[in-house]
Amino acid sequence: MRAIVLKFPGINRETDAARALEQASGFKPQYVWHGDHELPAGTDVVLVPGGFSYGDYLRCGAIAARANIMTAVRKHAERGGYVLGICNGFQILCESGLLPGVLVRNRDLKFICRMQHLKVERTDTRFTGSYEKGDVIKVCIAHGEGNYLTDPETLKALEGDGRVAFRYCNESGEVSDATNPNGSMNSIAGIYSDKLNVLGMMPHPENLIDPLTGGTDGRGLFESLMRKTSAAA
Repeated sequence: MRAIVLKFPGINRETDAARALEQASGFKPQYVWHGDHELPAGTDVVLVPGGFSYGDYLRCGAIAARANIMTAVRKHAERGGYVLGICNGFQILCESGLLPGVLVRNRDLKFICRMQHLKVERTDTRFTGSYEKGDVIKVCIAHGEGNYLTDPETLKALEGDGRVAFRYCNESGEVSDATNPNGSMNSIAGIYSDKLNVLGMMPHPENLIDPLTGGTDGRGLFESLMRKTSAAA
């Protein structure tokens, strides 16, 4: 299984992401620099980590989305390869056209850093096979621009096609405005591409893979993703 983790100026969660992938699979991921033009041969999984690429100038993820390596990532996804974007990575995937919509300033215009419950919407994807439908997992959030917005037609398609991956909720799995930390439409915390091979999510599952850091609810995502070789690229 070959996984790679992208590196952009300002990204700061790449080592957390690499550690999560390695613990889930036993294989050490390779870092790829934003200026490279190609992914390593045989790449199965591309992870776009969180942080503050290019200092969040213009819009979050807007500059990184135009990096050389993202052309190769788009081709990888078009071939059916798997792509996971976390936090700033989610923003980059939206800005690059791999996922629809945009992430804007949080509803309260404040940076949020705390633990957060998520409801798992479906388990028949490569990313969530280790969970049960309706599971409530506890991970963490750390973002200032996590408010997911899109047009009404796209939102209807996301809901109708089952492409909402996670929703913000409370510990009982109840989804409401009170459990939505940033104002995202329909409490959306993560979405899939139309082929379900690209996942973008604002919360940080990579930080909840070890009991020493407060829990292991994020580990299932990486175990699901790294379970077998896709040979897609």
